[in-house]
Amino acid sequence: MIRFENVTKRFRGTAKPALHDVDFEVARGEFVFLVGASGSGKSSCLRLILREEVPSEGRVVVLGRDLTTLASRKVPYFRRHIGAVFQDFRLLPTKTVFQNVAFTLQVIGSSHAFVQQAVPEVLALVGLKGKEKRLPHELSGGEQQRVAIARALVNRPQVLLADEPTGNLDPATSADIMQLLARINAGGTTVVMATHEAGFVDQMQRRVIELRNGEMVRDERHGGYGDTSGLPNLAPEPERGAAAVAALTAVLELHREIVEGGTIDSASVDAAMAAAAATSDRPAESQRDAAPAGTAAVEADTTNAEPAATDTQADTPEVPEKAEAAASVAPTAAPATPKPADDAHARPRTAPIPVVEELELDVAELGLADRLGLGESGPEDEVGPTT
Repeated sequence: MIRFENVTKRFRGTAKPALHDVDFEVARGEFVFLVGASGSGKSSCLRLILREEVPSEGRVVVLGRDLTTLASRKVPYFRRHIGAVFQDFRLLPTKTVFQNVAFTLQVIGSSHAFVQQAVPEVLALVGLKGKEKRLPHELSGGEQQRVAIARALVNRPQVLLADEPTGNLDPATSADIMQLLARINAGGTTVVMATHEAGFVDQMQRRVIELRNGEMVRDERHGGYGDTSGLPNLAPEPERGAAAVAALTAVLELHREIVEGGTIDSASVDAAMAAAAATSDRPAESQRDAAPAGTAAVEADTTNAEPAATDTQADTPEVPEKAEAAASVAPTAAPATPKPADDAHARPRTAPIPVVEELELDVAELGLADRLGLGESGPEDEVGPTT
């Protein structure tokens, strides 16, 4: 059905060949996976089978025809027996599902009666019955791929080529497409599929041809995708070395100062967090949030501690009436900054906060003009002319 005989393919402007001495044969009715990394030569093999390229050395024989010597005028007739499905679907955006599938038959000159019979049959095969009048943009990605498969099958080809047909689809839809291709192969169509989907290859256990740097390294029947242990691990590794030690040292030093001194200003906290952030990828704010739980507890103790009940409270000066009125209006009153003690028996660090009685103001006693700021004004409230 398909035979590669020591095929080598070189493209202009490249020193290394895309394919080098590739030799294999695909029998009628087989399902073959072409696997390998990007640039290994999978798509080049499919283009040679479709006669989009000719080999630089060797021979490619498909359906009994030597494609190296096939005349260009006979290529369209040869491709009628080959169906192709691509990753990007390649549908006609202004034509309906029925018209996209029928277009293949119209190009080769099929009769109107055959088109009206063949298109509904193939749409039912791929699960698109009842969606003949929809446009491509009205379909999901999986449905668009089904239209592309139906277009490739409507002429009943002997060989179906699939180049990454599930590359743009979600896993569930990809599984449906693979089941559809398996049913098509069970009907007698030879399927050659280039793919990176290791899970499907391992599960289906079909023939696998592996390419590496343009050379065929494995041809295994009922095989899997291959060894994937060499793929890089995407999990981040823990940060180690001098940078991590410096970040940890800065946080621990800050914690020690808080525990020993009892209080610490915000400037020291920001400086320590900036030093820690300089040695890692996280910003200083996020590291400040990630400080040890003991640090936050100590800060809470130093800021919210109640003043000690000592006889020094008697020395607190009385608050004037105006101060009482201002304190009642303000939401909170900031405590006074404590002065350092000369000895261990001096007054505590935090001065006691005086208790201020709230000012009772009956807004209802004010007139409407006073509440709106339009009441009587004295000479001190007048504003002079402006320039």
